[in-house]
Amino acid sequence: MSTETIASLEEYDDVVSWINDVLDGGEDSDVPGLTELDQRVTGLVASLDIACEDTSFQLERIIDDVSRGVPRLTYDLHFMRDGAVSLQSALLQVRQRSKSVVPPATSTALDHLKTLDTMKRNMEEAREVLREAESWSTLELEVTSLLAEQNYAKAAERLSEANKSMVVFQNTPEYDPRRTLMVNLQNQLEASLSSALVSAINAQDLPTCRHYFSIFAHIQRESEFRNYYNGSKRSPHTSAWQEAKMSDCGEVTRNDPMATTFATFLQRWYASLLNLLNQERTTIPAIFPDPAQSLSGLFTSVLSSLQPTYSQRLSGLVAQNGDSSLRELITVFKTTEEFAGSVEKVFEKIRYSATPEASPDPANSPPARSGVHRRRSSRMSISWRPGARPSTSGLGVAKSLNAEDLDWDQELFQPFLQFQTEYGSLERRILDEALHSIITSKSAHERDQARLLRERSVDVLGAAEESVHRCTSFTYGYGAVGLVQALDGYFQAFIDMWTASVDNDIAKTRSVQSTVSESDLADLDYSQEDWDYFQTMLHLLSATRALSERLTGFEAKLRSQLAQIATKFRLARDSPEHFPLTSIKGEAQMLEQSALNSAELHALLEGVDPEAPHDHQQPPPTPGFRSTFASAPGSPAPLLLDARSSVGSLARACQISLQGTILSPLQKHLAAYPSSSLWNAPGDPKARQTVAGTDLQVPTFSTSPSDIVQRVAEGMLNLPRLFEVYADDDALSFSLATLPNLDQEMLKSLVETPAAAEPPSSHMRRASIAAPPKPAALDPEAVSSAWLASLGQTLVLHLTADVLPQITKLSPAGAAQLVSDLEYLSNILRALNTASDDLERWKQYVALDNGQGRKLLLEGAPDDIFQSVAEMRGWTAR
Repeated sequence: MSTETIASLEEYDDVVSWINDVLDGGEDSDVPGLTELDQRVTGLVASLDIACEDTSFQLERIIDDVSRGVPRLTYDLHFMRDGAVSLQSALLQVRQRSKSVVPPATSTALDHLKTLDTMKRNMEEAREVLREAESWSTLELEVTSLLAEQNYAKAAERLSEANKSMVVFQNTPEYDPRRTLMVNLQNQLEASLSSALVSAINAQDLPTCRHYFSIFAHIQRESEFRNYYNGSKRSPHTSAWQEAKMSDCGEVTRNDPMATTFATFLQRWYASLLNLLNQERTTIPAIFPDPAQSLSGLFTSVLSSLQPTYSQRLSGLVAQNGDSSLRELITVFKTTEEFAGSVEKVFEKIRYSATPEASPDPANSPPARSGVHRRRSSRMSISWRPGARPSTSGLGVAKSLNAEDLDWDQELFQPFLQFQTEYGSLERRILDEALHSIITSKSAHERDQARLLRERSVDVLGAAEESVHRCTSFTYGYGAVGLVQALDGYFQAFIDMWTASVDNDIAKTRSVQSTVSESDLADLDYSQEDWDYFQTMLHLLSATRALSERLTGFEAKLRSQLAQIATKFRLARDSPEHFPLTSIKGEAQMLEQSALNSAELHALLEGVDPEAPHDHQQPPPTPGFRSTFASAPGSPAPLLLDARSSVGSLARACQISLQGTILSPLQKHLAAYPSSSLWNAPGDPKARQTVAGTDLQVPTFSTSPSDIVQRVAEGMLNLPRLFEVYADDDALSFSLATLPNLDQEMLKSLVETPAAAEPPSSHMRRASIAAPPKPAALDPEAVSSAWLASLGQTLVLHLTADVLPQITKLSPAGAAQLVSDLEYLSNILRALNTASDDLERWKQYVALDNGQGRKLLLEGAPDDIFQSVAEMRGWTAR
């Protein structure tokens, strides 16, 4: 390997490319064999080793030289400073000598020459000003004469020369009058050319149009020329738009024979507009120096001149179609996208074909200016019309423009942006319409509410399947936040309807026959109506479980679809050239700059993107039922929070109705408990009793529970038999966390106990709505224990909050009886894994004697229960 080969490394930015070129040897023959390639690699490695050693040696030598030279640097600088001071002194002496050498006469002559030179320069400048003033004095007469002779090019040239001299009169009293004169003469020239210009445009006389454009450019009126040109070209299309009558935009009735739908009209109108662009693609380069930008100005001029505007017709379309307007908007939007794709191809062709030969003749064109935009003249052109969109592009040589320089696509899609921003509300309206249609539809199972819930849940989820497609079609995923919110509210509204009807409609439709014979549970004191209602609510709870599983599957599918959207966003962010969200760049820019591109959207997409750097920690549970269906630790954060909460509310409503049916016989027994005569019984059980006439004391025995309490206790002890019959029913194991009055810590211990061999939180995951579609059933004993604990807590809450406070008076004997009843009930509840602090306080306070009670009252009532007992015992007046 030669030294030149090693030195060529500096010419490469990529080391791999240098290695490939060196090994290839610059030959055009076939790829060398492995043996030859190995030899070349070995030689290259050896050369690089030698070059590295030489470079290291040279670097060490340079470092040594610098190390030796640095100490002398201070001395050299000091020496240079002394030399500079000496030179300054010498120059001063030379200057003084030169002044003394020049005679006074010579100095006077030099000063006189300088004065004469200054006078000459000022006189030349004054002559130029006088010439300009003289030309301005005859400007109006010359231009008027040239216009009368129709010598428009010469008039434009004369005005251009005069305009250049305007700077001479800047900041002088002459400026405003001359500026007014200039504008008036330019207006006369424009008015003289306007009719001929319009005729030339309509006749497709390209040389004449190009000549007129150069004239307008000379007088800084090229924007007005574009207005004339665009106005003439757009007139047929704006007229067709204005004369069209849209039946679905509220402009005419649908029975009008001349009416048409907006989507049908757009297809025809877009086709005619595309024909115009294709024609102008070959015409505009022969007139304008910037064909692509001029064609874009023509396109935007057509759109901005529409009456009624594009936005107004879209608003009418939405108002006329009501809740289903989103479907019509998507149809129109897709038609517009197809048209935009065709227009983009036209602009690609005109950009590629923009060559210097297509520019106007340089001899007839004004000199090119470096800036694209120029300051417009400070007056309103007579060619201006309301609704016109003047072009702001200035002159310049023809060049190839990038798509980013044109704004035709933004003008086309701007009317849709408002409705894209409101996508969430539009999606919710179309979902609510589907929900209303589903709810009001007739079914053969109107009386079987559980089966009806199953059928309609399938319909509701099916109606939501198209939502993601509408989101991607209309917003390309930017409306994902609105999509999730709309679906969440939609499912919540459907589920809340069933929750509200549990207490109203289910009681009227107790037609489901019992599957349990009366002989099995005859001693539970339930009527046939109670059994039928129990079966109805159990089936409805089972249907709620099925709805929860379907909702879980839908949420998993929704998450997968959102993950695809997130992947597209990530790829578009990393490589927008290769993975654009839309094929139209202006449309993508508007969506990116809109309110849809929010931090909430990026948080949602990052949460579902499997490749995004995020954790899966759950947010803190919100109050209510959301924590009931929170996903298990390590699983993704839930999406449909309100829907999950509503499922929990429906499950809780069914559970409360079931508990009301189960506890109804016991609550009927307790209804007469406050008015029992036992509370006013005379005597004091704690007083010593003796045989009459003797001192013999009679032993005192504990008081037996009352009959009411014994029946209630027997009913509670029979409850486990009820759950043995329904041990295999999955409905009871669903949503145990929503059971009324159930301690969550106790539930956790009951659920995790039979799962010691399984991974942590496996049962909680199965009981969650975020669980797999077919979770394994919980241990029947754990389910029964949870239900019994909840029933016990509900019954004891009813006893302590509603029944016991109704007792008006307690005698000592009555207090003893109540203590005995409460003790008996407490033992029964403990057998059912139920403990109640309120029940224990009632028992404790009722067991106090009068002295203890009054003393404690004087110290201050501990709580409301003690206050109620004190009033019953007569420790304080009611």
